[in-house]
Amino acid sequence: MTPEPAIFRIAVRKFGPFESAMAKLWAGFCQETGCPLAAEMVPMDLHELHASLLTDKGLQNGRWDVAHINTDWLPEAASTGALENLTPYIQQNPPADFPTGWSPSLLGMQRIADAVMGLPFHDGPECLIYRKDLFDSPQEQARFQQQHGRPLQVPETWDDFQTVARFFQRPADNLYGFVAAGFPDGHNTVFDFCLHLWTRGGQLADAQGHVRIDSAAAADGLAFYRELLRDQAAVHPHTMQYESVAAGQAFARGEAALMVNWFGFAAVCDVDADCPVRGHVDIARIPHGAGGQSASLNVYWLYAIGAGSRHKAVAYDFLRYATRPENDKLLTLKGGIGCRLSTWHDPEINALVPYYHKLEMLHQQAQSLPPRANWARIASIIDEVVLQAINTNAPVAELLAIGQQKINALDHV
Repeated sequence: MTPEPAIFRIAVRKFGPFESAMAKLWAGFCQETGCPLAAEMVPMDLHELHASLLTDKGLQNGRWDVAHINTDWLPEAASTGALENLTPYIQQNPPADFPTGWSPSLLGMQRIADAVMGLPFHDGPECLIYRKDLFDSPQEQARFQQQHGRPLQVPETWDDFQTVARFFQRPADNLYGFVAAGFPDGHNTVFDFCLHLWTRGGQLADAQGHVRIDSAAAADGLAFYRELLRDQAAVHPHTMQYESVAAGQAFARGEAALMVNWFGFAAVCDVDADCPVRGHVDIARIPHGAGGQSASLNVYWLYAIGAGSRHKAVAYDFLRYATRPENDKLLTLKGGIGCRLSTWHDPEINALVPYYHKLEMLHQQAQSLPPRANWARIASIIDEVVLQAINTNAPVAELLAIGQQKINALDHV
């Protein structure tokens, strides 16, 4: 017989706070349980992580025992049998306070029929993140009033967002109006496209569930997004090289007044004692366009067990340990965003991050992406359309129409 390998392999979403939290959680788990396995944790960016887990079948072939997996990828993972169904484990030995310890909005996407494909790891819907010290400054208030004839306020519309971003664009001070995640990884620009669509009253799927990107709201949103990312009088110069983590890090260094990004990139500014903008950050609803209202995006991360893991019992025990209330809080104190209601309402957390209570507001406005097994392919088409809009002068309606044809073709493969 082949001896069991002594390595327990975890695929980690690359982000410093995640990596340090996971290392501490595994050490605590081994100390408590006497688990003799050594953990090998491999941090990966989104593209690399998706490829390793699903394209290269790492969850099925035993390469990964536990993985961080994005809810966008669940239909694809379920359709290929990549993940272990946790339902029998939960029935026999549920996590603490399951399911009442979490908001229902963090338990739905991983339920596919009767199967539970993962437990919540990291949350934080998209929101508007801003430098409250700049908005509260009497000097900035007076300067804006003089230039625009109205008070400086946190922008509620996209037009106001651009106006305020231009006001704070000060390259000589290494301060820019806004920073975005423009790097083409099939995620950030796609999420931004959806937000600009939704906040103009549009929908991503029609009544039959088909993905539609060729609507008037989509054209309006993409035209504005193109203008915004090209606006050298408003945008951070490295926006097109940044994915969401790098954009968040630029904001945390004090290089931008505004950012639409995940809630966690605000919270980490207040959790990190060395962050230059600690205590100067707040969040608000994402701006809206004409005829629309604010919206957010609910995409979250799960702990999941690979269907091919040779250590499934240990993996589930680790998931139960990692999702305990005190460890969900530990993740938050490290700079992630805990998923439990107890963490959201924890007095220490709310003293540290004064806007933590706003998570509930964001969840009430959060929309989800269509649950499609081929979503990664659809997202790559949308990503391509958005990048062509940014990098060329082609009419957005034409680009969207071509993209729509490609999406339609996927349904007939």
